[in-house]
Amino acid sequence: MIRAVCTTVAACLLAQATWCFVGPSAPSLLNKAPSSAASGSIISPASDASGQTPSLSAWNPLAFGVALGLLAAVAAGSRPVLAADLENGEAIFNGNCTACHAGGNNSVLAEKKIKKPELEKYLTGGYNVAAIKTQVTNGKNSMPAFGDKLGPDDIDDVANWVYNQADKWD
Repeated sequence: MIRAVCTTVAACLLAQATWCFVGPSAPSLLNKAPSSAASGSIISPASDASGQTPSLSAWNPLAFGVALGLLAAVAAGSRPVLAADLENGEAIFNGNCTACHAGGNNSVLAEKKIKKPELEKYLTGGYNVAAIKTQVTNGKNSMPAFGDKLGPDDIDDVANWVYNQADKWD
């Protein structure tokens, strides 16, 4: 939950910074009529030597493209955080779970492995991260509960790692 809040705050700050960088900074000025114009005449915008009307817009397409590129880089840059979480999940698994579940097996009840086919068959709630988190947190049958030994982020990490690893074990 805290990651979602931090990500949302970061996105809002990035959007605000982008707006400050790219948004119009010069106020639109009303074109003033030349002093020689009679009152009640139609006001026409001033034109430069080439006969074109100058643009008062502060929007710069190049700056906008740079801002979008930075936004894409930040959004794509969040992927390594997930990889780090999976690394932490693997470390948590190796430190707490391998005594019974080395290689995705189950040394207590051989038929209840933590490989994908067995998780689909035996895991209450089906093969999904939420069901794995519930199992890790509360335990079941001969599996102890880890809810008071591991923090919520560690449980989330190990559940995601098991979910991703379950179809890779032979």
